[in-house]
Amino acid sequence: MYERSFSLEIIAPNRVVFQGDATSVTAPGTLGGFQVLFNHAPLLSSLDAGPLKVKNTQGADTVYATGGGYLEVRDNNVVVLVESAERPEEIDIERARAARARAEERLKSHDPSFDAVRAELALARALNRLRLAGRH
Repeated sequence: MYERSFSLEIIAPNRVVFQGDATSVTAPGTLGGFQVLFNHAPLLSSLDAGPLKVKNTQGADTVYATGGGYLEVRDNNVVVLVESAERPEEIDIERARAARARAEERLKSHDPSFDAVRAELALARALNRLRLAGRH
């Protein structure tokens, strides 16, 4: 099937994760997941921690574990700014398990001196990484 492409950039603070043409991007929007295709209407959306799926012009899918961010669509140019992005093979499983355990422990403690929202976000990022790596 012939699919028209658009320009895509995925940028994390430490690197340009992807730069090139794509035919589809499926993103974890904070109000629900959505897909971007060629000629999508202009859009600015916040993203939750979750999988970001990119289909390249050859039809191959690449999935990234992202830590939340923003996505902008304008004139067949899509820019995704994320806190972090890792392909499943880049994920450090032990580090993700340790982050999950720390976040769960903090949430169970009910200690008023720590930031519960921050712990919930850390837990979401760790679970996303573990899900994409295929292990829990």
